[in-house]
Amino acid sequence: MKVALVHDHLAQMGGAEKVLQVLCEMFPSAPVYTLLYDEENVRKNFPDAHIEASIIHRLPGGRKHYKWYMPFMPMAVEFFDLSSYDVVISDSSSFAKGVITKPETFHLCYCHTPTRYLWSDTHQYINDLNYNKFFKKLISLVLNYTRMWDKLAADRVDKYLTNSRTSLKRINKYYRRDAKIIYPSINMDDFKISDTLGDYYLAGCRLVPYKRLDIVIEAFKENGLKLKIFGDGVDRERLKKMAEGYENIEFLGKIEDDEKSELYSKCIAFINPQVEDFGITPVEAMASGRPVIAQRMGGSLESVVENETGILFDKESADDINSAIDSLGKMQIDPEKIREHAKKFSKENFKKQFSEYLETEYKKFTGEGEENI
Repeated sequence: MKVALVHDHLAQMGGAEKVLQVLCEMFPSAPVYTLLYDEENVRKNFPDAHIEASIIHRLPGGRKHYKWYMPFMPMAVEFFDLSSYDVVISDSSSFAKGVITKPETFHLCYCHTPTRYLWSDTHQYINDLNYNKFFKKLISLVLNYTRMWDKLAADRVDKYLTNSRTSLKRINKYYRRDAKIIYPSINMDDFKISDTLGDYYLAGCRLVPYKRLDIVIEAFKENGLKLKIFGDGVDRERLKKMAEGYENIEFLGKIEDDEKSELYSKCIAFINPQVEDFGITPVEAMASGRPVIAQRMGGSLESVVENETGILFDKESADDINSAIDSLGKMQIDPEKIREHAKKFSKENFKKQFSEYLETEYKKFTGEGEENI
């Protein structure tokens, strides 16, 4: 069985890329087709992978300013020649699922979410853009075209896997398709329970507006407790300006994995304010034996057990976060129990479930075993 992997892009490292890392372990000889990649990211996180990039990777600004080329990304993924493969596995939250395969090729898509800026978050995406009304209207027209392509592209997939009930509902609604849930995974060996506890709360992700770190900063401006924030992104300067003059709030920038693991293990709690399709950082915190404070929506409902592994709050507000912090003080925190819960999302579980599903569905697709029906 000859396998190819397809991924949206490798310009940064996030939850989707961690899923791709596991797929590369499962299929070490499979090439990775992607729109573009950052060489340092690939060298560090995919050292043994054979990467096949699209034409966008070679265009001026294609690596650092790839968002300029968004209107051409559908065409770029369709240029990938996958005709020699028996199985194509796309790992996608945008364009990778749109590859064209032969009728004899089984296309399995692990869909993290239907493209958020085309569907569930499109109005927020337009409103958050730092452009005048004319350019926003122009971008809306581009998104309209891309949305039509995205729906057609979704029909090319033979079977879907997804990461949570939240993403499953979106796939049902926007693509009119069904999917099986297999939770993303972490390597439990990368995280540990610390013998000592720090005096700080922790938050971190890509610093973009929809991650809602602004309400976390507002909460800690009010409560005066220590907050450390890791990560980088387009929203960093705005968030830093919000925290000016508050010495209890510290921005750590982009950090290495071992430093992040240490931060998790010694934090009082990890704060996850945004609605995530699944959200891997809360699971990483729980693997370190630390509780999570998260919004009662999206993937947190599936990863956090209220009053056992964390506290859930209802509204995106500083007041609700501070109320959750107060509630955490009344909770019996058992690091071993919290870490045990995180094992549900281990890499071994992911590999086992994924392999079993692929084997079963590929046999159905090729007609093997029909004599047993």
